[in-house]
Amino acid sequence: SDLLVPAVFPERTEKTMREKRFSVRALVLTVVLTVLLTAVLLAGILCLLLGKEGMSMAQAMVLINTQFVGEHDIGEAVDGAMDSLITGLGDRWSYYMDAEGYARQKENKSNAYVGLGCTVSYPETEGLLIEAVTEDGPADKAGLKAGDLILEIDGVRMEGEARSRATEYTRGPDGSEAELLIQRADGIEQRFKVVRARVEEHPVSYERLDDGTGVVAIRNFNSRCAEEAVAAVEELEAQGVERLVFDVRNNGGGYLDELTTLLDYLLPEGTIFRSEDKAGHQSSVQSDAACVDLPMAVLVNGDTYSAAELFAAELQEMEWGIIVGTPTFGKGFSQQTFPLLSGGAINISTAKYFTGKGVSLIGTGLTLDRELELTEEQEQKLKNHALDPAEDPQLQAAIQMIAG
Repeated sequence: SDLLVPAVFPERTEKTMREKRFSVRALVLTVVLTVLLTAVLLAGILCLLLGKEGMSMAQAMVLINTQFVGEHDIGEAVDGAMDSLITGLGDRWSYYMDAEGYARQKENKSNAYVGLGCTVSYPETEGLLIEAVTEDGPADKAGLKAGDLILEIDGVRMEGEARSRATEYTRGPDGSEAELLIQRADGIEQRFKVVRARVEEHPVSYERLDDGTGVVAIRNFNSRCAEEAVAAVEELEAQGVERLVFDVRNNGGGYLDELTTLLDYLLPEGTIFRSEDKAGHQSSVQSDAACVDLPMAVLVNGDTYSAAELFAAELQEMEWGIIVGTPTFGKGFSQQTFPLLSGGAINISTAKYFTGKGVSLIGTGLTLDRELELTEEQEQKLKNHALDPAEDPQLQAAIQMIAG
């Protein structure tokens, strides 16, 4: 039987072999054509997405990498090009971050960092004045106190340019040691060794004043803001406060979810936020009927931006609170951060946002119920979190208005 196959079916076997050879050639040709068509399609999509300008930048990178003979740092060149590209958009809210800057932003947004655990200000003379020390933080454990003046960090005098870049010296890897030269309040100089560690910052602080006013200071709307603000209001209500004043002066904004969660907690039923993306798609956020039924006011200034500005606008729009302070800028774009392959990121405006009733703050800012300025001395104390409530004319004006 082994001899029957070639003897009986010679033509069929040869034909089968020819068909197999043809099938292989057809398969190879199909694969090649598929690859070519895919490449052409991808190139077309890239051209469509990038345009001539984007393709020109890619072409420049190819030429630099293959033709340029000079000494250069391509990473530094790309950082400069990316920064110029985003700056060229003409949008003050969009910016480029290199890898180091992106890491700092993520740290800041988390309301946590690795460092010394103290809040400092910049006195007229040299040094960093410690305004507050985080309880159980590295500085506290090392024996530093509010009122101490940091003269040196790791042998670097805190003056001139070094003082303006103080964060680079105060922060560092977890477990790393910093040697500080400190001048105490009595003028005596001492050296301290502080072991840097992770420190969680509290975006919200609060207090009950003797007149029954609850003051809730919100420094940003980043991680844990809504959680801490709700807890603060609940605690103040338990203490029997008669009114609430929210201080969002010098608040640069933060996450949308933190803003809407807090607004939903405070406000009655209704639309509390609207947005529209590049394609024209609109969305909104609703508040339920549960609310906090107390007279409210919001303190703002020229450095109240983004989520903080909309927070004040929404309380006022729903007739749930008044606004006292100085004019705000009027921001109406929301941003998203997009990580890049280089390790950096771009933060660009991707949507317009509005109050619940569809009002944009662009070009107008907030409508103040009472405009009142602080003195330069009061402004500085406010920035250092050292302005006494009794000496704060904006706070006192807000209390008088809602108490009446």
